[in-house]
Amino acid sequence: MNIFKSDYFDNMGLADIRDKVMNGERLSPDDGLRLFSCPEPLAVGALAHHVRTRLHGDKAFYVINQHVNYTNVCVNGCVFCAYQREEGQKGGFVLTGDDILARIDEAALAPREIHIVGGCHPRLPLSYFEEILAAIKERHPQVVLKCFTAVEIAHFAKLGNTTTREVLTRLKAVGLDMLPGGGAEIFKTEIREQLCPRKSTADEWLAVHEEAHTLGLKTNCTMLFGHIESHADRIDHLVRLRESQDRGGGYTCFIPLPFLTENSQLVIDNPLTGLEELRTIAVSRLMLDNIPHIKAYWVMLGVKQAQAALKFGADDFDGTVVEEKIGHEAGATSQQGMTRGELEAMIRGCGCTPVERDGYFNEV
Repeated sequence: MNIFKSDYFDNMGLADIRDKVMNGERLSPDDGLRLFSCPEPLAVGALAHHVRTRLHGDKAFYVINQHVNYTNVCVNGCVFCAYQREEGQKGGFVLTGDDILARIDEAALAPREIHIVGGCHPRLPLSYFEEILAAIKERHPQVVLKCFTAVEIAHFAKLGNTTTREVLTRLKAVGLDMLPGGGAEIFKTEIREQLCPRKSTADEWLAVHEEAHTLGLKTNCTMLFGHIESHADRIDHLVRLRESQDRGGGYTCFIPLPFLTENSQLVIDNPLTGLEELRTIAVSRLMLDNIPHIKAYWVMLGVKQAQAALKFGADDFDGTVVEEKIGHEAGATSQQGMTRGELEAMIRGCGCTPVERDGYFNEV
């Protein structure tokens, strides 16, 4: 039975949304809220999987990549963060450039993408980062350097008494290729004031990404969900990302990040369920009609849930990672890294075709 031509979506009250999806029409914020309130998450998942298949067939992408977290010392002190340490606090660390290069050189597979993020350290100058990126590019000229959240870029500018555009220009000159999407959290002002009052505002985050796009840098984007936000706040976040993409077109991939509660000061009365995670991924695919890829970030979802996400709108399985600290400090129970063989087996295990990519989603 073809459920798209049956009464299935009519019975769920989603007939008009189904028709929009089938015709490639943009969904409204109200449509998004109705998808969140639909009593059958599998119906929402089916619509998202239809869009994902229309865009990418049965392909599921992965990348040989490596994550490096250069410091956990951070001035922002976000309430939800399990990773942050104050300067001088036990457990705080800062990697030297040699430390970072050694970790990359020791990787079992030469990475196609290197993902570097860390805390907003009160004293690390921009020259520290310029030297690191230049050294990596000298050793690995083909690698895509995806480094520093918009929050870090704004912090570098503040420390250096300069503009975010100047920071981006200088980093691009020494090898920066992309920005990751972290630091977006939830855009709603009232929520940010409770979660991360010292962090860049939503408008500042969006401005840095759009500035990067004008300089020819691609970026990712994220949403941290499952804490104190409402469904309406999630939809507002997705719509603002969609509008930002309409303006600049530089977002490559959206990463929905489930909030992990371990070691956090934030107390959650109703923790996320697995189905709510999958529903949110599906709604993201349906609302973000102009962002080509949705990531099933196995580090924070867990491998099995990431597999399920490939049937709920996601098409990217991230990569080998090697070592990740931020999600694991918050309670992620996934392994630290995966091999190419493990990634391909996980992708095939849920009926998809594994496709290796580079940082820009070019197939390799």
